[in-house]
Amino acid sequence: MKIKPIRTRKDHEQAVKEIERLWGARKESEDGDKLEILVTLVSAYDDEHYPIDPPDPIDAIRFRMEQMGLKRSDLEPVLGSRARVAEVLNRRRPLSIRMIRKLHHDLGIPAEVLIK
Repeated sequence: MKIKPIRTRKDHEQAVKEIERLWGARKESEDGDKLEILVTLVSAYDDEHYPIDPPDPIDAIRFRMEQMGLKRSDLEPVLGSRARVAEVLNRRRPLSIRMIRKLHHDLGIPAEVLIK
């Protein structure tokens, strides 16, 4: 396969097939270099044609809580009182800048997700 820009769905499909064929190629080999270039091209095409919106901030908080095995009470030092945690998780109170900073710092949730 000749490497060229991916402009159409057909180009994309061909590039993905070639990636599958080259998968596992040794780095810094001719096939490895070709694989790396094709992955970059496919990724750029996917980003442009199939963008993924960032998750909802509250869904992101709930997901992180699940990942970390946290309960609502564990968010009190981050968000404030028990009532404040309930208001935020029930979408009755928006996140403040202070909350966003604490969630980002303490739970590692990307700030750009929380700002949405």
